[in-house]
Amino acid sequence: MNPYQLRPEDVRNPPRGFLNMLCMIGPGLILAGGLVGSGELVATTVLGAENGYRLLWLILISCTIKTIVQNELGRYAIGTGETTLEAFDRVPGPRWRVSWVVWLWFLVVLFSLFGLGGMLGGIAEILNRIVPAIPISVWVWIVNVVTVCLLLVGRYAIIEKVSIGLVLTFSAITVSCAVLLLKRPDLFSWTSVLEGLSFQLPEAGFVTAVTVFGVTGVSAMSLVIYPYWCLEKGYARYAGECDGSAEWKYRARGWIRVMIVDVVAAMFVYTAATVAFYVLGAGVLKGLGILPEGSEMVKSLSHVYTEILGEWSAFLFLIGAFAVLYSSVFSGTASQSRMIADFCGMLGFFDKQNYPSRERVMRWAVIFLLFLPSLYFLWFQNPVWMVKVGGVAQALLLPVIGFSTIYLRYVHLPTGIRPASWVTVLLWTATILMLLMT
Repeated sequence: MNPYQLRPEDVRNPPRGFLNMLCMIGPGLILAGGLVGSGELVATTVLGAENGYRLLWLILISCTIKTIVQNELGRYAIGTGETTLEAFDRVPGPRWRVSWVVWLWFLVVLFSLFGLGGMLGGIAEILNRIVPAIPISVWVWIVNVVTVCLLLVGRYAIIEKVSIGLVLTFSAITVSCAVLLLKRPDLFSWTSVLEGLSFQLPEAGFVTAVTVFGVTGVSAMSLVIYPYWCLEKGYARYAGECDGSAEWKYRARGWIRVMIVDVVAAMFVYTAATVAFYVLGAGVLKGLGILPEGSEMVKSLSHVYTEILGEWSAFLFLIGAFAVLYSSVFSGTASQSRMIADFCGMLGFFDKQNYPSRERVMRWAVIFLLFLPSLYFLWFQNPVWMVKVGGVAQALLLPVIGFSTIYLRYVHLPTGIRPASWVTVLLWTATILMLLMT
């Protein structure tokens, strides 16, 4: 079945009641599965190690303002049934077969694969510490092949369950470590936390700060992919094709409310994880004078567990770090393969209405999206630096996404589901802040 095709037989009324709506969430939690890896575990923790608590304000802003744009992109997808790239193709300006915004997205994808390569390297380092007899370079290809096999047979439900399970488990343990850190006056103080909310500039590592803004909270790539997961979940199909009727408006607004619950639930998950990782980096790594870098990234990061829980927790950290990094690789590759297939269809490489053709392109995209980052890692072998490259590229795309969303809201979004005025003000505010932060 083509999940992107709006068919009358798929129409259904939205759930009523908060608990019933919770049962229908999922797209945002898939994003959280990707975000808690490179963004939270690597970039956020390194930012804390470099700057201490002084940039806590940046973390909180990053985790909140971009959800406004995410929400409006999801609203547009439900109201029109269009994917994000199809929507961006409507943005006026230079074009060659597709809009300049779509081409800019593709350029950022190529740079964001550095971050994916960094995560593959981190996973390989973890597995090498568990089974030292197998070199890191070999582990990279083992992870590559296994992930390709899983994704080639996977569907939305499998990806959703794996991502949610991996992320929630490690996030809960990490938040617990952050709570235990409160009992360590040598590494934590409320005075330092309050100073971290005072909008101070980076003490060191400005590139890391830009990286964190690009990949924590909802990253640029996550903003683009979120509507795809909403479409595959069925929100737009359940609302049905826009016919301007009162019935359609009722259904569309109802499924938009479900999507809002999904966005907010995911925000709470990754914000809790992000703040926990940052506090641990600022308290433990900064306090010990440890800065994760190079091939020792995982070993350095493990101190956020061992310093709080004891040396016995080193293996626990390895398992947890593997879980979130692999979840990021898994959900990130699944996400980008869908966008790459959509991109190829827009360029005319296959008939987009032919879903089996789209699936074939997605399979080839999975191989490409894992093969190229693996080569990146084997060439550079510096996971922290690679994550930073991917993060900076995504940060530069954020304001373009924001202004494109504003354009779509005013010109192409069906009038019956346009947001309230205060939401539009928040959308403008978020976009301007994203521009200023990059």
